[in-house]
Amino acid sequence: MDLIYQSHSPYARKVLVFAHEAGLAGQLRVIHHETSPTRRNDAVFALNPLGKVPVLVLSDGFALIESSVICDYLGGLGSRRLIPESGHPRWSALRLQALAQGLCDAGIALRWETERRPEPLRYPPLAEGQKAKLIEGYDFIEREAEFEGPLDIGQIALATALAWLEFRGLPGFADGRPRLARWYREFCERPSMKATAYAGQTHD
Repeated sequence: MDLIYQSHSPYARKVLVFAHEAGLAGQLRVIHHETSPTRRNDAVFALNPLGKVPVLVLSDGFALIESSVICDYLGGLGSRRLIPESGHPRWSALRLQALAQGLCDAGIALRWETERRPEPLRYPPLAEGQKAKLIEGYDFIEREAEFEGPLDIGQIALATALAWLEFRGLPGFADGRPRLARWYREFCERPSMKATAYAGQTHD
């Protein structure tokens, strides 16, 4: 299988860490592609009409898009179950995955309003609104989320999201959130995280 990847995408890294943890990394050929809403990548558009990574191309050429869908597919192949099948564990893991995805979405939107968009076109109130989402998200996760049990997709999504926010120098999550900060430091020591470190810059 080919994983169309970008070394500074939190969504792509989530898939690759998941594959490592599921024992599937050796079955993937990771192919890096630069993507941006302002710079078309025809090779990626040929596989995903949204022009985004990650994309998982199966052996028969069928292409799966969106990180959650790809992880769901890989979850059915791996030797280790990382997406709980039912009940509270399932919904807790999927909720945490959704929260992590939302943190990434807010972080990307914040970067548009603080560094990526030409300065005269930036809208500070929108930047403040996205920053508030990050802070509220961190506080909710510290207070209510279940991320300290057996490894699952929610934890993988959260760790790769927090690592990306840190990589991009976005508002931090460690101060005043000791449970989250301790868990994150420990998770970053996993071989799957060390093998998939972020690198590179966005090109708009």
